Amino acid sequence: MKRNILITGSSKGIGLETAKYLAANYNVFIAGRNKETLEKLCKEHNFKGFCAADLSEENAALTLFNNLNQDIDILINNAGVYFYNPIEKMSIDEILNTIKVNTIAPIELIKYYVPFMKKQKWGRIINIGSISGVMGEANASVYSMTKASLIGMTKALALELAQDNITVNIINPGWVDTELINNDELNNEFSKDEIIETIPQRRFVSPSEIAAACEYLISDNAKSVTGQSINICAGLSVGF
Repeated sequence: MKRNILITGSSKGIGLETAKYLAANYNVFIAGRNKETLEKLCKEHNFKGFCAADLSEENAALTLFNNLNQDIDILINNAGVYFYNPIEKMSIDEILNTIKVNTIAPIELIKYYVPFMKKQKWGRIINIGSISGVMGEANASVYSMTKASLIGMTKALALELAQDNITVNIINPGWVDTELINNDELNNEFSKDEIIETIPQRRFVSPSEIAAACEYLISDNAKSVTGQSINICAGLSVGF
């Protein structure tokens, strides 16, 4: 029997790569903001279902829960937003949007799906954080704050759910070769070559590396791995 996976923010980037990577062995449900894109991806990759929702909006997590398969064995909280701006230039809407998508939505989805995982005495929760939540990133303070909060939440929930055979881990990517590195505000300040010069391995992380780590954390080989904060960052977390 194939287990059911929900991956948020899975219409592009890390989320989509992970969904495609896992679709052969799991029933994959995807979520994002654009209904037409999600519908097309489901047809192209044989995903089992989708729901369009903007996680910055009130009750969006509940909308996902009510409109998708509620018997989710594996939850991958991947959706996230990123603003590159000095704190004084961040609008209140941008601050609240970042907190809602990056922090509140993941904990709400966990709240909704954990009862099923507890009932069956098996579950896997993977939060996609960021190396910015481990080290901090100038001009991305709100983003760094929200990703750091996921690390604390992951550790606490791992303890809380350990006896229910539910593991909770977080993956902290460094600079990944996705649309994020084409962020206009970021590119106005740094070129891609300048970013690579800050990375010890002098390369961007591939989305498939994150997908493979998710596959491992889901597997029985990782049943003793819980509460861990795993940096996949081409060496960025250990210095320049």
